[in-house]
Amino acid sequence: MKMELTKKHKSFEGFTNYYKHNSVETGTEMSFSTFEPTGKVENAIIWLSGLTCTEENFITKSGVQKLLSETNTMVICPDTSPRGLDLKDEHESYDFGSGASFYVNATTPGYKDHYRMYDYISKEIVGLLKENFSIKKISIMGHSMGGHGALVLALNEADKFTSVSAFSPIVNPTKCPWGKKAFQGYLATEDEASKYDATLLVKSGQRREDTILIDQGLSDEFLEKELLTDNFTQVCKEQGQGLEVNYREGHNHSYFFISTFLESHVEHHLSYLNK
Repeated sequence: MKMELTKKHKSFEGFTNYYKHNSVETGTEMSFSTFEPTGKVENAIIWLSGLTCTEENFITKSGVQKLLSETNTMVICPDTSPRGLDLKDEHESYDFGSGASFYVNATTPGYKDHYRMYDYISKEIVGLLKENFSIKKISIMGHSMGGHGALVLALNEADKFTSVSAFSPIVNPTKCPWGKKAFQGYLATEDEASKYDATLLVKSGQRREDTILIDQGLSDEFLEKELLTDNFTQVCKEQGQGLEVNYREGHNHSYFFISTFLESHVEHHLSYLNK
């Protein structure tokens, strides 16, 4: 796959890079960032960001470079939606349209031609990692909307992803305002939504052999209304899905929270990737 390196920065024992490429799935130019250690890289972690974010947020705020510096694992951070379009309602609010794809394959008019972020991640980014970076194993993680995307992709595409983790994920989007708004705008029928709800997927029998890791701040302003962590915890317990949820006293929804506990997530993924 043809891609263009647009920026390159020396970081610890490696490079933070920015790329762009023409996407078949979205029909637009897409951007992503990476951290690539200087040694032999065999594995990758995909990071999916949350509402309003781009390929810039995680790679500049999290401190992941130091954690992966002397490993055989890179990280790749795709943008959160197509750009450069002018679809109906696409730029009217922060929680729908631009920067708010919810990582679905849209089926509504206009959006169905470009907002194919589920396939963009599961097919195009996965394929790009294997073809352009010679990656063998791939894990996935994310934050908020991106945590939702990571869980859904890992449950639906268990053979593609070695492990999964999330910070403050939207685990039951069919039951929260953010998810209801997004799904009504992107999906032509209500029945399609069950494919993109981690709680419903586990309830229906979708399982992973590895343990899912979640960190959630107890001072997160979105916990009770939007994130609904307990719904996922209960279903995983009922269905026998391995799950570790760490509730963090005093922490909110920010990158200060993510950077505080990111090391444990990286270690979680490396323990599976290096088996």
